[in-house]
Amino acid sequence: MADCNRIGRRTSVLAATFAIGAFTFAMSAWALEPAQEGSAVAYSTNDLGMQFVSVPAGQFPMGCSEGAKPVECSADEKPRHTVQVTKAFELGKTEVTQKQWQAVMGSNPSRYKGDTLPVEQVSFQDVQAFLSKLNARNDGFLYRLPTEAEWEYAARAGTADQFAGANVANSLGRRSPADDWAWYNVEKTQPVANKKPNAWGLYDMRGNVAEWVQDWYDSKYYSKSPMPDPKGSDSSDGGRGVRGGTFHDDGPWLTRVSLRMHFRRITDTLTSVFGSCVRNAKIIGESE
Repeated sequence: MADCNRIGRRTSVLAATFAIGAFTFAMSAWALEPAQEGSAVAYSTNDLGMQFVSVPAGQFPMGCSEGAKPVECSADEKPRHTVQVTKAFELGKTEVTQKQWQAVMGSNPSRYKGDTLPVEQVSFQDVQAFLSKLNARNDGFLYRLPTEAEWEYAARAGTADQFAGANVANSLGRRSPADDWAWYNVEKTQPVANKKPNAWGLYDMRGNVAEWVQDWYDSKYYSKSPMPDPKGSDSSDGGRGVRGGTFHDDGPWLTRVSLRMHFRRITDTLTSVFGSCVRNAKIIGESE
């Protein structure tokens, strides 16, 4: 279809918690493109004040991280495999806040209240209802959850280690104080964007609240995943996927960027979930 049939070419992902000057280097067979630390990040904003980061197309090593010990990876994180993200997209600078959720839904289900806290205690179905109402605003974009591959690509931001460049002294430590990039081992959710962002300008991809992804969870999917733009299995052995870890995890291991979690029922709200959502530039005549 001709490019003139598009309102725009930009793809965006909004990091939300309903529960999101570069240099190039090569590591092994992986092509990685992290931004320089401290480089300026440009954010775009919708009419609700949600800010988005442009994530470039590229490829990355998905799954068990470079240099991880055997005990530091679960079976469903293997094999590590190359994934290509063939289209740039935008991802939310932060998790969706309670103020933003309230503006769209007219209610706030969160246990821990605060306008700048991430919204939590929301099911996969709740998130779909939020996205439906967000799309009904007709702002020129279609909003959706990220795929599991898009989430990990954005969380890694050009890194290949377990914690996306964060300085973690003991990856398997219990009762560890939270690092400078992630909230864990704390008593409640924390205001968004109070930790350091990753190399692409995204906050709280690890910790604070876990984040729904669009994919059905399949523990063996990595052995059959296509290289370009994987979207997960057509069915599940464990419900929908969840990523990122939470504030109440007692150590950094449960916030690793490769860690895969899942809820067996899409109505589960047992943890704080709704991290990122993608917005795609709407194609003329495309239905929601």
